[in-house]
Amino acid sequence: MIKKVLVANRGEIAIRIMRSCREMGIPTVAVFSDADRSSMHVRYADEAWNIGPPPSIDSYLNIDRIIEAAKKSRVDAIHPGYGFLSENAEFSERCKREGIEFIGPNPDAIRQMGDKITARKTMIAAGVPVVPGTVDKITDFAEALKTIREIGLPVMIKASAGGGGKGMRLVKKEEEIESSLRGARSEAKSAFGDDAVYIEKYIESPHHIEFQILADKHGNAVHLFERECSVQRRHQKVVEETPSPLLTPAVRAEMGAHAVAAAKAANYHGAGTVEFIVDDNLNYYFLEMNTRLQVEHPITERVVGVDLVKEMVNIANGFPLPFKQEELRQSGHAIECRIYAEDPDKNFMPSPGTIRHITEPLGLGVRHDGYVYEGYTIPIYYDPMISKLIVWAQSRDEAIQRMTRSLDEYKITGVKTSIPFLARIMEAPAFQSGKYNTHFIEDHKEFLFATPDCDGLCEDMVLIAAYLEHSTKLQKIKTNGHDSKPSSRWKDTQRHAYI
Repeated sequence: MIKKVLVANRGEIAIRIMRSCREMGIPTVAVFSDADRSSMHVRYADEAWNIGPPPSIDSYLNIDRIIEAAKKSRVDAIHPGYGFLSENAEFSERCKREGIEFIGPNPDAIRQMGDKITARKTMIAAGVPVVPGTVDKITDFAEALKTIREIGLPVMIKASAGGGGKGMRLVKKEEEIESSLRGARSEAKSAFGDDAVYIEKYIESPHHIEFQILADKHGNAVHLFERECSVQRRHQKVVEETPSPLLTPAVRAEMGAHAVAAAKAANYHGAGTVEFIVDDNLNYYFLEMNTRLQVEHPITERVVGVDLVKEMVNIANGFPLPFKQEELRQSGHAIECRIYAEDPDKNFMPSPGTIRHITEPLGLGVRHDGYVYEGYTIPIYYDPMISKLIVWAQSRDEAIQRMTRSLDEYKITGVKTSIPFLARIMEAPAFQSGKYNTHFIEDHKEFLFATPDCDGLCEDMVLIAAYLEHSTKLQKIKTNGHDSKPSSRWKDTQRHAYI
């Protein structure tokens, strides 16, 4: 039985895992780099160990140092969270060799699903629909040209070991094939140490929908329904919701059954996510499987009523799943917004710095998973996401209204954040209608991004012009022998203009 857990991660996900462990009566151990010495997850854990300098390669990605901390703190298990080493088969295997339970899938499942070409072959064998394309890696231009002519343009060239949009190229014309192939392989080699790529048909109007699955060590697997993840930038998710406004009950049940089949085909155990691309006609195709907990898992927890971290611990302990598929239900609607320290109006430029003030939203149906506090300095070394804002309501319309209200209440000073951008997403007619796809941000950029004449400088210039105009009128009135005091509104204008 697991009696002590090391969380091999940082920030909000480390705290989120520790909270569930604390409710289960399991002490937790934090690891931290030099840059994270004052981080909230270090304070929250029962004990904490330094694992090296700020760069991830020397700390959170350093397997030897994490295993050393695990041994010194005498833990029974390691939870990897997401990112960093969460989908690293070598790390899972090393934990096994050291007699430490890895709270996640076995190394073979990670390898099988981590290689996109192998994953496609596995899904085809399991009868799960896949996007038309190659089942082997593409090595040269002639082979790529032949394949693309058979499939038909447009196509995507994708890294076999890829993720997060790296090693990916959209090809719309034949003259783009050679440079796109070269670029995708080079980027894949740099990002993943593997230049293997494959080709698949590009879905023109894609929706990104994923199914949460849980599988135990006894051969049981269930899905916990879907999450709509089509609001993306650079293939990175920005807003997620569940249920998806696109799916019908029949398609939902069919996709869920295929997600469970995918998990069983991979001999999977733990929490995972089977991701699909869906077109406007509700044709769906397997995209990939993430062999870890997802950033957006809280909306599933809220709608289904299951603590996924606790279930992961129970599965690692060898317990069978406590529920069957027919016992699971969706209740209400949930939305998650990812809050980043960045400036969306300046090409999402990261905005590290010190938090001067923070007011977190509260109220019925609001959950806030964060890790920053007043006086905390956001490091430059890691992903700039600082929190996740999750809301739940009985209906989708009410959930959007609740998220809009919560974003309005959420105040952070000292750094730029994506909060105003997320508020504009909630206000966008296309989002409110539920009729959107992965091109949503690009298709509605004029609505979503501030224009130059709406920035702070121009607002100040408008105030100054108004004040000067008022001053001129006031002077004319006095010249004509009248004595008129300016209203409080004009006094405010004068004060702003002076500032």
